[in-house]
Amino acid sequence: MGSVALKWIGDDSQLFIGRDSFGHVVVSGSWPREDEEWVEWKAPKPSDLLVLSLLSCSAYDVVMILKRQRQQIRALEITAETTQQTEPPYAFTHIHLHYTIRGTNLDEKKVARAIALSEEKYCSVAATIRGVTKLTHDFTIENGAE
Repeated sequence: MGSVALKWIGDDSQLFIGRDSFGHVVVSGSWPREDEEWVEWKAPKPSDLLVLSLLSCSAYDVVMILKRQRQQIRALEITAETTQQTEPPYAFTHIHLHYTIRGTNLDEKKVARAIALSEEKYCSVAATIRGVTKLTHDFTIENGAE
């Protein structure tokens, strides 16, 4: 079990510094006010960090699974389209992921299986939010030489 921590920068700031279980840091915040001292510091809002966590978790799984399947993957990009409730707490109701996978001779069935395994079995973030948020995905394969 890891320990994760967060510290508010203080004063009138809307910025926080988080530390993961390995000691890596990330800054998070909200939309800064124009008169705020920290306005030059731009940081993702916490709800976007949740989506980024989902993308990161799934990306790691998909890359590792495809490499184990000896697929010649060169690049992976994932974008997310999100829908949230219009009232507080603005919970996510739907997150749609679009995977773009580039490589050579990528097998469509193996790509589909890697994504499904990530979202349904391995990704802890997907497992955590699946019960309260509809998760969907599609993917594009771009095969070809460099």
